[in-house]
Amino acid sequence: MAKYIFVTGGVTSSLGKGIISASLAKLLQARGLKVTIQKFDPYINVDPGTLNPYEHGECYVTEDGAETDLDLGHYERFLNIFTSQANNVTTGRIYQTVINKEREGAYLGKTVQVVPHITDEIKRRMLLLGKEGHDIVITELGGTVGDIESLPFIEAVRQLQWELPDEDCLVVHLTLIPYLKAAKELKTKPTQHSVKLLSQEGVNPDIIVCRTERPLSPEIRRKIALFCNVKPDSVIESADASTIYEVPLNMMREKLDQICLKKLAITNYHEPELTRWKEFLDKLKYPKSKVNIGLIGKYIELQDAYKSILEAFVHAGAMNECSVNVVNIHSEFITRENVDEKLGNLDGLLVAPGFGMRGIEGKILAVKYARENGLPFLGICLGMQMAVIEFARNVLGLKDAHSTEMDPDTNNAVIDLMDDQKKVTAKGGTMRLGAYPCELREATLARSIYGTAVISERHRHRWEFNNAYLSDFEEKGLIASGFNPESGLVEIIELPTHPYFIGVQYHPELKSTVENPHPLFVSFINAAKDFAEEKNARKKPSLQGEIV
Repeated sequence: MAKYIFVTGGVTSSLGKGIISASLAKLLQARGLKVTIQKFDPYINVDPGTLNPYEHGECYVTEDGAETDLDLGHYERFLNIFTSQANNVTTGRIYQTVINKEREGAYLGKTVQVVPHITDEIKRRMLLLGKEGHDIVITELGGTVGDIESLPFIEAVRQLQWELPDEDCLVVHLTLIPYLKAAKELKTKPTQHSVKLLSQEGVNPDIIVCRTERPLSPEIRRKIALFCNVKPDSVIESADASTIYEVPLNMMREKLDQICLKKLAITNYHEPELTRWKEFLDKLKYPKSKVNIGLIGKYIELQDAYKSILEAFVHAGAMNECSVNVVNIHSEFITRENVDEKLGNLDGLLVAPGFGMRGIEGKILAVKYARENGLPFLGICLGMQMAVIEFARNVLGLKDAHSTEMDPDTNNAVIDLMDDQKKVTAKGGTMRLGAYPCELREATLARSIYGTAVISERHRHRWEFNNAYLSDFEEKGLIASGFNPESGLVEIIELPTHPYFIGVQYHPELKSTVENPHPLFVSFINAAKDFAEEKNARKKPSLQGEIV
């Protein structure tokens, strides 16, 4: 039977439950155990697919087309596994299932209540992955203890603590130990109140992980243990780290995995095998070069909106032994007058995905700058579409070229709504979602990057390249190098006369992991390195003190 670990949080959100969950899972996986993670979110939305990035950060898409919480990206990047629809559950999905059952008459006339019907459905979902052959299932509960939305989930955990054998279930509670600069001391009272509130709901944590800016002294650990009713060795320090990829090693030093194994009575494990992880960290910490990459988007204020892209840069940078300095540039504020100033010091340019009209013209100007100045360019989803529109306007001479998403009445819809999307009215879960195959043309940049004829990548879009214009584009030099084999939809465009210019309709960032950096990002950073080296060589002073 599978063992179950529940990760809860208190005091404040954004403490890093997802990173702690992924780090613990990584350590257990490195010891030879089969581990998976799931996220239970307390909001009533069925999934985050209709949420603005300002509300919830990026929407992560799994292989099977589920729109999920961004923490599932952490799970995949750390564990190098695929997650699915079953790994992310919301209050909305729980209630939807229970209400549908009620309408079908499944409850035989009984009054449907939060307890037991809602909590029974939560428990069923919590235990579901345990039936798939995993040794350990880690369940992260979103939100914080005390949130009214979280109460049914906490109650479900309480019931499972009571129903499952003691050695099959444990609770890890992540909390904050704030440092008061005026008093020059760490304060444990918020943690004590958080644990007290959790205990009042009937859930007693087995392990307390303390997020802190300063080291925890033995006295503070004993104080937390005493007032929170855990053993001193079950008080774990989670200090701020320079990168999230250090957290597994920090947790290993704190023996979090060993404590969990002991409490779960698991003995069939070996010493953690983290050689590749440590090699990755060494390359990340000690790069041999540096590049400046412009990230052109309209949600720049919130880094979680582009979380997977930023992490893919980290993976690709380490692979190239190169430090990637991401320069955030808001597309809404790029103009013809300032585009040279904003982009002139970059070594590469990525135009990010997104929806809606805001910031579109700035993205088009950025693409034009990259195309005309030989700057390495990567466009993702909407970024690829902006490259198509820019080329149509400035090379094909179609001055009104646009996407029907932004201009439904354009006479030159080089980007148009997909045929199977034209009758869609409901917004949730109706885009082209999940993994689709793509065939790559021979003797193209895409084929050289992937090194294979057929790939599979994840999608999340409604609009697509309009094939009616394909021959016009290719006559002028912008070619389609990747197609969906069934629909013929263009998945990749590139400019062979440019040092590095490629746009993809899919989201390569979603499949980049520590152990398998995405080849598209690896090649993009390599091209940026070459561009930076050539630029620096041109600026290098000659022996006579002149600029060569």
